[in-house]
Amino acid sequence: MTTHVLNGHVLTDSWTMTRRGLTHWARHPVRVVVGLAFPVMMLVMFAYFLGGGMDVPDYREYLVPGILTLTMAFGLEGTMVALTQDLNKGVIDRFRSMPMAPSAVLVGRSLVDMLESVLSVLVLLVVGLAIGWRWHGGAGEALAAVGLLLLLRFALLWVGIYLGMVAGKPELVQAVQILVWPVAFLSNAFTSPDTMPGWLGTVAEWNPMSATAAAVRELFANPSWSGGGSWVTEHAVLMATVWPVALLAVFFPLAVRRYRALGA
Repeated sequence: MTTHVLNGHVLTDSWTMTRRGLTHWARHPVRVVVGLAFPVMMLVMFAYFLGGGMDVPDYREYLVPGILTLTMAFGLEGTMVALTQDLNKGVIDRFRSMPMAPSAVLVGRSLVDMLESVLSVLVLLVVGLAIGWRWHGGAGEALAAVGLLLLLRFALLWVGIYLGMVAGKPELVQAVQILVWPVAFLSNAFTSPDTMPGWLGTVAEWNPMSATAAAVRELFANPSWSGGGSWVTEHAVLMATVWPVALLAVFFPLAVRRYRALGA
């Protein structure tokens, strides 16, 4: 196994695992379609049903970056469930017994998830344009905004991979996924922390989701909620970079260590 790693087989083995995940896409297209349709429905519902009651100059331009950010947290259960199913069916044990790079399974799984996330971002941007959302910055700022979204997704993905291995069973993943909702909605995705009770608003401001949403609005030159901003809101782009890097620094090694311990 070490020889394979030293000979550069990590990339080859990771690509093999990625193709395995893409094959599952082709065999189960309904899951992919539902995963893409859910954030689109949320965007349309909030834009048309609640937009008129929000005190923002253009709520749709405020909303789209928020929905894009929330989408980076949704759908993680698909990756978590697939991983736990492989664990329970003995697939992971079989991979570990083969002459392949031990990191290939996790890397391949993460690449498949990131490809799906890129597709989801593109679909939401197109739908956003269709309902009247626009970005007013340059192409570089727009690409930077997309990059921050995918950086957040990549960090949350490794949180999910770790929690999936800790949960161990697909049915327990559903309980873990419930935790995504309070974390996602306790942010500035739909409303400003200024409208929340003091302590709750502070928690929302320091939420990694809020940092990314605020940074994406800034880079897209979309309106933000008016009100007194704290240090964290005034340095949104910085915090939208620091938070995912910090999460990766914690959960990536935890996930790798947990995976290595599976065969112990």
